[in-house]
This record gives sequence, C-alpha cells and structure tokens, in this order.
Amino acid sequence: MSREAHVLLGETHLRRILTKYATYYNELRNHRSLDKDAPIHRAIQHVGRIISAPILGGLHHHYCRI
Repeated sequence: MSREAHVLLGETHLRRILTKYATYYNELRNHRSLDKDAPIHRAIQHVGRIISAPILGGLHHHYCRI
C-alpha cells in the first residue's frame, strides 16, 4: 500500500486538516487509558457488518458497524 504525500495549501487548509484530526482524536480514536474508549463517549455497537471509513485521506481509519 502506498502513501501519498499531501501538500498544505495555506493556513485555511492546515486548519481544516487539524480540525478533522482533532475530531478523529476526540470522538473516534481508541485510548488505552480510557479503557479503549474515546474522550467523548460513544455507544458500543454490537450488531451489524463492520466497515472501514478512511480518515484524513486514509492516514487513519474508523471501523464501525452498519
């Protein structure tokens, strides 16, 4: 799998990327110190097929049930 380098296109673009990362970090990413939860608690999904949704152009992924 190849990773593409992304070029920042100015301050607005950088802020948009940082905002998306902060959302991912606080709402989706597992944190070991929080017993594998996120800082903003989310409900556990027990039923459904698991899919992978790319975050930040595929740098990270969010796995969820649909």
